[in-house]
Amino acid sequence: MSTVNRFNLFSFSGNMKILHLSWMAFFITFVVWFNFAPLLQSVKQSLGLTTAEIKTLLILNVAFTIPARVIIGMLTDRFGPRLVYSMLLAICSIPCFAFAMADSFVQAAIARFLLGFIGAGFVVGIRLVSEWFPHHQLGTAEGIYGGWGNFGSAAAAFTLPTIALIFGGDDGWRYAMGLTGLVSLMFAFVFYRNVEDTPKGATYFKPKNLTAMEVTSKGDFYLLLLMKIPMYGALALLAWKLSPAGVAMLTDTVVWAIYLGLGLLYLYEVSQVWKVNKTVFEGPVPEIHRYKFKQVAVLNVLYFATFGSELAVVSMLPLFFAETFELTPVMAGMVASAYAFMNLMSRPGGGWISDKFGRKPTLLILTAGLAAGYFLMGQVNSEWPVWIAVAAAMACSFFVQSGEGAVFATVPLIKRRMTGQIAGMTGAYGNVGAVCYLTVLSFVDYSTFFYVIAITAVVGFVALWMMEEPKGQMVEVNQDGSVTLIDVSSR
Repeated sequence: MSTVNRFNLFSFSGNMKILHLSWMAFFITFVVWFNFAPLLQSVKQSLGLTTAEIKTLLILNVAFTIPARVIIGMLTDRFGPRLVYSMLLAICSIPCFAFAMADSFVQAAIARFLLGFIGAGFVVGIRLVSEWFPHHQLGTAEGIYGGWGNFGSAAAAFTLPTIALIFGGDDGWRYAMGLTGLVSLMFAFVFYRNVEDTPKGATYFKPKNLTAMEVTSKGDFYLLLLMKIPMYGALALLAWKLSPAGVAMLTDTVVWAIYLGLGLLYLYEVSQVWKVNKTVFEGPVPEIHRYKFKQVAVLNVLYFATFGSELAVVSMLPLFFAETFELTPVMAGMVASAYAFMNLMSRPGGGWISDKFGRKPTLLILTAGLAAGYFLMGQVNSEWPVWIAVAAAMACSFFVQSGEGAVFATVPLIKRRMTGQIAGMTGAYGNVGAVCYLTVLSFVDYSTFFYVIAITAVVGFVALWMMEEPKGQMVEVNQDGSVTLIDVSSR
C-alpha cells in the first residue's frame, strides 16, 4: 500500500499516475460503449434500419454487460488489473471496428451485443485503485476514477457527431466509430507498459477460487444465491424485450430456449457456489478469514438505485424535456446533458465525503437525498419554469452520482482479494437496475417512473441500516502463511 499521504491531483507519478491512467482507460471504454447513441440517426439512415431495429440495438448494447462485469471481476482478481484492462481495451476494439463496417442489421446487432463487454471495464479499475491508495484517500480516488471515466459517455455525445461531420458523407459515422476503436486499441498498449498491479513490494492477493465467490457462513451462502437471481431475471427481461411481445427480433421458440438456458446456467452456478463453499456447512470458518456478505448485498441494492437510475434517466431525459416543455430535440438534449455533467464533481465528491465522515453515514444521507430528488422530479410538469426543472434534475443528479461514489468508496474495504468479484457483482446490479427501470418506463408515465425510482431508493435506505461501518483492519493471508493487516479505517 502506498505510503504517500498527500493527494496531489496534478501529479503524474506514483499512485497518482495509476489513478490518471485508470480513469483514462475507463473514459475510453465508455466512449466506445456509448459511441452509438449520438450517431444513431446516421446509422439508421445508412443501414436502412427501422425504429424497432434501432431500439433493439440499444437493448443489445447493455445486455452483455451484466454477466461481463461478473466475469471481468473474477478475471481481475485472478490475473491482475494490468493484464485484464489491457486485454479488454484491445479485444473490444474488434467488435467496435465490426460495427463501423456493418452493412446489415444482423451484423450490427452481433457487434453491438459483443461491445457490451467493454462496459465491464469499470470493475477492473476499482481493484487497481484500491491497491494503490490508503483507506483515508480511497473514496476520493475511486470517485475520481468513476466520475471522470464515466464522463466518457457525455464526451462521446459531444464529439462524435462533429468528428463524423469532419469526415463527411454517408460514411462519416463509420470513421467516427472506427476512430474510437483505434484509440481503445492504442491505449491498451499504453496502459500495459505504464501500469503495475501493486506498489513495489506489496502483495497482490488472489481469491482461492475463480469459479464462484467465497462466503464464510451458512446464511451468506443462501444470501449469495438469492442475490444472483435478479441478474438472471434482468437477462430474461431483455430476452422478453426481443420477443414477439417486444421488438420481435427473436421468435417465441428462441426466447423460450434462452429462458431454459438461463435456468440451467443458474443451476450450474449454484453447483459452483456449493463446490467452493460447502465447507461452511462442515464447521465454522476461522475468524481471520470471515467477512459479511450482507455488506455486498446492501451495496448491490444501492447501486441498483443509483447507477441503475442514472443509466435509465440519461436515456429518457432528453425526450422527457422535449415532451414536457415542447423543446426542440437539440435544446432538449443540451438541457438534459446537465444531468450527466454532474459526474465530473459529484462522484468524486461522494467518495471524498465518505473518506471524511464515514461510509455508512454518507450513504444514508445521500440515499435519502436520492429518494427526495426523484420524488421532486415526479412533480415536474409543463407549468414549471424550465430552469427550475433543470435545477431539480441537477440536484437529483448530485445525490445519484455522489451515491455511486460512496458505494465504491466502500466496496474495496470488504475483502481485498475478492474486490474484483465484489465490484463486478455490484456493478452488474447497476445494469440490472437500468433494465428494470427502462422496462417500467415502457408501461407508465414519466411521473410514475420517477416515483418508482424514489421507492427503490427508500428500500435501499432501509437496507442500509443492516450495513456495518468498515472498521479496524481486514486480514489477508500470504502464500507462505504469513498474515498481512490492511487498514480499512483510521484508528
